[in-house]
Amino acid sequence: MIHSKYTIRENNEATILNAIISQKEISRAELSVLAGLNKASVSAITKKLLEDELIHEDRIGDAARIGGRKPIMLTFNGKAALTLSLDVAPNYVEGLIAYIDGKVLYESEIRGIKVSSDNVLTYITEMVEKLSEHAVETPHGITGLCVAIHGLVTQEEIIFTPNYTLPSDLKSQLEEIYPFYVYLENEANLAALGEYTFGSISDSVVSMSIHTGIGAGIVENGKLRTGKKGIAGEIGHSILYPDGRKCPCGNEGCLEQYASHQAIYSELEQMLALPGINSSVVIERYKKGDPVVQKTLRTNAHYLSIAVNNLAVIYKPDLVVINSSIYSQIPELLQVLRNNLKGKFSHGTPVVSSSLKRKATLFGGVAKSTQNFLNIQNLKMNIDS
Repeated sequence: MIHSKYTIRENNEATILNAIISQKEISRAELSVLAGLNKASVSAITKKLLEDELIHEDRIGDAARIGGRKPIMLTFNGKAALTLSLDVAPNYVEGLIAYIDGKVLYESEIRGIKVSSDNVLTYITEMVEKLSEHAVETPHGITGLCVAIHGLVTQEEIIFTPNYTLPSDLKSQLEEIYPFYVYLENEANLAALGEYTFGSISDSVVSMSIHTGIGAGIVENGKLRTGKKGIAGEIGHSILYPDGRKCPCGNEGCLEQYASHQAIYSELEQMLALPGINSSVVIERYKKGDPVVQKTLRTNAHYLSIAVNNLAVIYKPDLVVINSSIYSQIPELLQVLRNNLKGKFSHGTPVVSSSLKRKATLFGGVAKSTQNFLNIQNLKMNIDS
């Protein structure tokens, strides 16, 4: 295979930059050893990274680390650029503006709405305008806008959204408005990428997002596994009950018709004769000992354990992360879920609540934009989220 000098140089630059990010601070001599490049190459690459203001010469290091002269330590400039990240759901739009190291400058949300093809551009532009008011000057400005979609996205084209209608060419419409890169991705995939990049020490992560529907994002070594046409991880459309409740996808008995947050709300509204149930109501009544709510959520944990079992058997991840506003506030439900993982292949699979909580998808958007900006696909950072 023939590689151009430009490609090799670009790859070496990404390798050096990733090493600086992962080590927090490092000398040129240490970079040479770690990256397997000669000192002249390291010197040339770090010179360019300094000129691009992607790294800093931070301080004088300890000579004992490598012998000889005291080295100048290099650190990543996480404030070199900004990213915009939006989560566009059927009933809300959330967004944040952050530095490329994940430090959030400002976040906002619009709730109690019904997103559709008719108004989605209005909501997105309104959110971007609000976030951009809090942008600060950086060497590279705003590098990208990532929009999370609650549905099937293939090559950044919207293919199917079961709970709302969006234009398939939303990306191209946004690219006509904004000068920076625009990315579209499934929200569960972004939640998994957010967990991998900012929240987890594991190299193999499955993140199950439970909202109006249910999806699973799969990340291995920093790369999303989306499968053919982006269908991998659509666990919400696996069959829980054959010939069961009809699903907008065309199947009957899909998992998300029984185990999504929307399914919980609908079931409790019927049993309690109480309209307008949401996650706050569910959590409050559970903690007050409401037997109907407690039984419903224990049943939900059982349903989700079936999905986790299937994911564990198929992908065998290092970690399964549950991204749910209900489970994050009722941690004992996770133990109920774990206790139902009894099979030889799934028993002992680590299952945790998201450390990023409701921001996992938004941080995934930051990660996707930053990965592309820096040309680093296995990017990992630590933030105080």
